[in-house]
Amino acid sequence: QVQVVESGGGLVQPGGSLRLSCAASGSIFSFYGMGWYRQAPGKQRELVAAITSSGSTNYADSVLGRFTISRDNAKNTAYLQMNSLKPEDTAVYYCNFLRRGFADWGQGTQVTVSS
Repeated sequence: QVQVVESGGGLVQPGGSLRLSCAASGSIFSFYGMGWYRQAPGKQRELVAAITSSGSTNYADSVLGRFTISRDNAKNTAYLQMNSLKPEDTAVYYCNFLRRGFADWGQGTQVTVSS
């Protein structure tokens, strides 16, 4: 039915930047909020950034001021611009609807911050 596919991860040095993309299938994308989540090895999955259907955003304290979530409804795509990356940002990053149940968790995209 509805699927999300993350891309854009990779290896980056501390202080560097990456932009993640989340492409959603289906026709419901524009009506619901989207979130970026991450899970590091041995840790719980956490919501790091959220954007509502109208464009309001919220961020976890750990990424506030460094990450920016955005969306392009015409492209059914959400983005996560990550700046000033730190080693503790290393994780698998996932995208999904804030209202769970539309899409299964995908494969995610790995972000590794290391020198």
